[in-house]
Amino acid sequence: MRYDAIVIGSGQGGNPLSHKLADLGWRVALIEKDHLGGTCINTGCTPTKTMVASAQVAHYARHAARWGVRTGEVSVDLPRIVARKDAIVQSFRSGQQRKVDSRKNLHLYRGHARFVAPHRIRVGAEDLESERIFVNTGTRPEIPRIEGLDEIAYLTNASIMELSELPEHLLVLGGGYVGLELGQMFRRFGSRVTIVHRGDEILTREDPDVAAELQKILEGEGIAFMLRARTSRIRNANGQIALTLDGDGGSQTVSGSHLLVATGRRPNTDDLGLEQAGVHTDGKGYITVNGRLETGVPGIWALGDVKGGPAFTHISYNDYQILYANLVEGKDLTINNRIVPYSVFTDPQLGRVGMTEKEARAKGHSLKIGKIPMAWVARAIERDETAGLMKLVVDAATDRILGAAILATEGGELIQMIGTLMLADLPYTLLKGAVYIHPTLAEGFFTLMEDVKPA
Repeated sequence: MRYDAIVIGSGQGGNPLSHKLADLGWRVALIEKDHLGGTCINTGCTPTKTMVASAQVAHYARHAARWGVRTGEVSVDLPRIVARKDAIVQSFRSGQQRKVDSRKNLHLYRGHARFVAPHRIRVGAEDLESERIFVNTGTRPEIPRIEGLDEIAYLTNASIMELSELPEHLLVLGGGYVGLELGQMFRRFGSRVTIVHRGDEILTREDPDVAAELQKILEGEGIAFMLRARTSRIRNANGQIALTLDGDGGSQTVSGSHLLVATGRRPNTDDLGLEQAGVHTDGKGYITVNGRLETGVPGIWALGDVKGGPAFTHISYNDYQILYANLVEGKDLTINNRIVPYSVFTDPQLGRVGMTEKEARAKGHSLKIGKIPMAWVARAIERDETAGLMKLVVDAATDRILGAAILATEGGELIQMIGTLMLADLPYTLLKGAVYIHPTLAEGFFTLMEDVKPA
């Protein structure tokens, strides 16, 4: 069967791309071996943030006395939380199905796709052909090679959200974004939580002062951290999962009832038959692309997490926007030097955009730095949510913002104001004279801008 376009994977890039091309009258094949919507809808953003919201309500209820509110004993109904999550996920999946069904020239194939030639894809026993093929197959959990790991029933980011009983003691392997979000969530549900991390600090891509502040906040909620700890062996021990950790002080053992493996992601490229198409991958298996998302094989593009780079849903969607603009609208957009905001959905949230201070210094910039605690922000004080900080990294020669970190309630919302200023390529001083609504969290920017000085 020949098509005008074949899209492999129905993630946040592949879905809108297939819809828009079909709306142009193209015959489009969309191939999906699992649920429509990709990681975001099914095992990523949608389910995790739904359950994080339940955890935040539990946290407020448990600590209501801080705000002068009396409550009784607080406990969570995990099956009901999971059912609420499942209902929202299913509603999003159904919405994606309706979008496919409404386009008669968009043909959905359920099954595994594999290249058998540069412009031929096999799905089951059927071959599909097109001069334009788009790969949006995403990533899956990276499972480390640790002695004994394959002999226990460990959890991933997907399977942990299917639990019906609360872990008594959850061990988390990995101190990155996923491990911290899910670790805090289950701590707020009522589990003991220990996070084991090989690095000197959590969130190794972030500045040390920001990472240390978030760790202090999470420790204040009762989460234990074991840093500079390499897990060399995992075993069952009297009904518990025991990790043997090697570190600076020798070996030690930590045991828990459940183990979440959150040590990173790997691309879904190893069974795509890319070699049959001449598409190359890097040392980690990610598809190599240029700034226009071209793979080097004419007529084959890659978008979303499978190409490497920032692994965020909004980046996958922006990949689609760039591809569509170039392919259909005759533009010449690239993914090079785009400004990428993102958020770690702990509470408080870590909103981030642009370079960290350490990245900016490594690139030779002369810097101005502004940094204030959230305890200086009136709205945070009024809400009794003063944990966290705001940090601004500025190029001293141009007064342009290079990056920012906002660790605060709704930090993910606040950071986008900074990102907008960066998009406009305007100096940070513009925000010094701005009028802010009082009292809001954004009002803290006034104090933050006043704190900017050479560093």
